[in-house]
Amino acid sequence: MLELYQFEVSQYSEKVRLILDYKGLEYRKIEVTPGIGQLELYKMSGQRQVPVLKDGDTIVTDSTEIAFYLDRKYPEKPIIPTDPLLRGQCLLIEEWADESIGIKGRIAFIGALNQNPNFRTSMLPKEVPDFLKTLVGAVPGDLLSMLGTGAGFGPDAVKEATKALKQDLEALSLILQNRPYLVGDEPTLADLAVAGLSVILKQPGGDYLDIPDALKGKGIPGLADNTAYDTFFLWRDRFYMDYRKPLSSKGQGEAPPTTIDIE
Repeated sequence: MLELYQFEVSQYSEKVRLILDYKGLEYRKIEVTPGIGQLELYKMSGQRQVPVLKDGDTIVTDSTEIAFYLDRKYPEKPIIPTDPLLRGQCLLIEEWADESIGIKGRIAFIGALNQNPNFRTSMLPKEVPDFLKTLVGAVPGDLLSMLGTGAGFGPDAVKEATKALKQDLEALSLILQNRPYLVGDEPTLADLAVAGLSVILKQPGGDYLDIPDALKGKGIPGLADNTAYDTFFLWRDRFYMDYRKPLSSKGQGEAPPTTIDIE
């Protein structure tokens, strides 16, 4: 069986999970423990980042390379068009989504954590004691923003990322107003990348990710709750209903992630 080494909350891992579900491929999720688990992952794959796909003796890193590999190895329900124009549009949008929604979304997400105590505490696992959640929520947002400046997550970076994402969501909403998919009449890697990566902006409402129920359907304030982008998020949620298998699908969906030691 295919094995996906991942972080459950990683938007790039979600991009690959959505591709696997769309193609109807069975796979096992293996949660990588930050730190020591990433060192073990390096021994196996030569790098520390997730996602990593293991298919027998074949190891594939990077979400885009995994997508290309899956389309070559498992050509049923292809995700990369053969028509030159559609293929070019698909690859262009996929690359844009990685760089814009993926990277800028992460910056805006961290900015939202810094500035919104309620959003920050809602991200904590439900097992965290209430008193600790209170302490986390009480940390001044300005202090967190100052600490994040040196790492590229300061107020100016967050502002620019959020501004760019608003333009991106407006553009996606306009494109999807009167068409079912971003490229052509069938789902492609462009749709799968945009839909999967967008979980960093707003979590889908269904039972697709092993996250607290309070987070489902929630996201970055100012983006996830802005009605101007309803067209996009409604499209994304319909896409999930059509192609993403819920955790509760016994025998056909994925199980919650299993943490194991990597040999």
